[in-house]
Amino acid sequence: MAEVTEMETSPVENNNELALVTSEAQPEALPEMQPEALPETQPKRRKKKSMVWEYFTIENVSPGCRRACCKRCKQSFAYSTGSKVAGTSHLKRHIAKGTCPAILREQDNNHSTPYTPRVGGSEPRKRRYRSPSSPFIPFDQDRCRHEIARMIIMHEYPLHMVEHPGFIAFVQNLQPRFDKVSFNTVQGDCVATYLREKQSVMKFIEGIPGRVCLTLDMWNSKQTLGYVFITGHFIDFEWKLQRRVLNVIMEPYPDSNSALSHAVAACLSDWSLEGKLFSLTFNQPTSEAGLENLRPLLCTKNPLILNGQLILGNCIARTLSSMAKDVLGAGQEIIKKIRDSVKYMKTSESHDEKFVQVKNQLQVPSEKSLILDDQTQWNTTYQMLAAATELKEVFSCLDTSDPDYKLAPSMEDWKLAETLCTFLKPLFDAASILTTPNIPTAITFFHEAWKIHADLGRSITNEDPFISSLAKSMQEQIDKYWRDCSLILAIAVVMDPRFKMKLVEFSFTKIYGEDAPSYIKVVDDGIHELFLEYIALPLPLTPTYADEGNAGNGKADESHQGNLLSDQGLSDFDVYIMETSGQQMKSELDQYLEESLLPRVQEFDVLGWWKLNKMKYPTLSKMARDILSIPVSAAAPDSVFDNTIKQLDEYRSSLRPETVEALICAKDWLHYGSEVSSNALVKMEF
Repeated sequence: MAEVTEMETSPVENNNELALVTSEAQPEALPEMQPEALPETQPKRRKKKSMVWEYFTIENVSPGCRRACCKRCKQSFAYSTGSKVAGTSHLKRHIAKGTCPAILREQDNNHSTPYTPRVGGSEPRKRRYRSPSSPFIPFDQDRCRHEIARMIIMHEYPLHMVEHPGFIAFVQNLQPRFDKVSFNTVQGDCVATYLREKQSVMKFIEGIPGRVCLTLDMWNSKQTLGYVFITGHFIDFEWKLQRRVLNVIMEPYPDSNSALSHAVAACLSDWSLEGKLFSLTFNQPTSEAGLENLRPLLCTKNPLILNGQLILGNCIARTLSSMAKDVLGAGQEIIKKIRDSVKYMKTSESHDEKFVQVKNQLQVPSEKSLILDDQTQWNTTYQMLAAATELKEVFSCLDTSDPDYKLAPSMEDWKLAETLCTFLKPLFDAASILTTPNIPTAITFFHEAWKIHADLGRSITNEDPFISSLAKSMQEQIDKYWRDCSLILAIAVVMDPRFKMKLVEFSFTKIYGEDAPSYIKVVDDGIHELFLEYIALPLPLTPTYADEGNAGNGKADESHQGNLLSDQGLSDFDVYIMETSGQQMKSELDQYLEESLLPRVQEFDVLGWWKLNKMKYPTLSKMARDILSIPVSAAAPDSVFDNTIKQLDEYRSSLRPETVEALICAKDWLHYGSEVSSNALVKMEF
């Protein structure tokens, strides 16, 4: 066949074709025109350069009519008739968009990536099609390394994965130009990512108008080292509750009296938070000497203010888990029977089918499905029991369809299981609040703790000795939590304009009876004492306009406020106002307490209310901001239901402490991205 040539097409036809781009993004030089003789009726032709001619041949079907024939599937397409040329766009679509049957078969056999046309054997040509919707992106080694570091951080992959043969082969096939990286290189890249993100978080925290509360979550390792996970909780300029993991500090002697105080001091120094620490919440049993080491780190003038409850050594998540452990321990025999029955169903497809068949025959209305529990997570055991008790009729009748099933619990066993669920449900409901994306405030847990306390008080008087004994054991734990934390929880409730002191008075009367007035007075005295501290705050923190001036970009608008905020002239006036209006500012709290309660709605944005009323209550709003940021749990959302203390895995324990901190903190910061805020809604049922 004569050499295949291609007629030059018009500019319009060229614009309709997809552009060809080399790996270096450089345009190819046009080939020289061939000096072959051409008929007088046809324009000058040039040598074909389009990629499609590696997949098509030109066939003369009749005088003046030529068609393009696909080498793979043998289909033919219009190419030229007389002096009219059809162009190559439709030919490119045939090979590049998977419409060729032969190419589709090859793709199915490959089972990997979409088909990419290959030229000259097995090696792909170093150019590809580019359409306006997918611009050419040049290869960037540094960018690839950055993304690998982010991937390792976000998904907790081991750093050594970059040296695994499988990963190296995958990357080389994906991009042969990528230079493989070592463990040390990717470790450095992860730390660099951590440092970049830390700058952003530090700038975010520097501008917060209020104080910071810290939670301390102590993890262990097989080497008996302790790792203190320190999380900061605060309310930002938009009155949104925020939390960030600030540090992971290795403590070689986690049980010492100085372990927690050393970690907290290191965190305050690292983030320049000296003088801004409002409260501490942790889950590590601490001696009195350990508490005394922590108290001086608080920013309050009186470290024992509010009966010292600004240091909360009783984490609500651990209290609920401990109470659940008592319940599961009391019913461990029946729990094992039910677990064995569930295991019998879930480990055999035929057994499970028979179970469903009997359920349908009995028309049991339950929508729950059987699950096998994870014994390290107490919520899964509760869910297993709750589902099984709703399906107890099916278990009782299953032997009629499955003679091999001989594990059915008795009716007494089912009655006991239902009792266990009755005790576990309020614990499960309360703990589940801690796992929601919205960060719960102390207001929510005043209600939850009071409700659990009241329910257990009624159960103690039950005639059933099992119920009475179990309730007594659980109440001892909730009593201890209430003694240690009720003042903080109550003051948070006072900061809710739907409740104020009224809910405190009502609930304390239910709990303490005739002794309630003395406990109510403790709350009232405590909130007034704390308010006096806020009145006496240094001047730079107290003016209301400080929030407004710094809210946008951290700087006041000098063109509008330069004269008002200057230190010349009016600074002495500020001192005079503070000295002569102390009594007037003290009445700000009393005025708030005396006003009528707001209507009680199920969803109420308490932080949003204070944002709207900060001009009316300039000092009280600052106190509310700090009180409502106090966390009640030190446990991370994914470990709220843990039955055991968290342990750092062997791989991370083998890394340098600085690398462990970088990986864990950076993952948290990348998750939040650019200042993602929660809506801080307080959801309560009445």
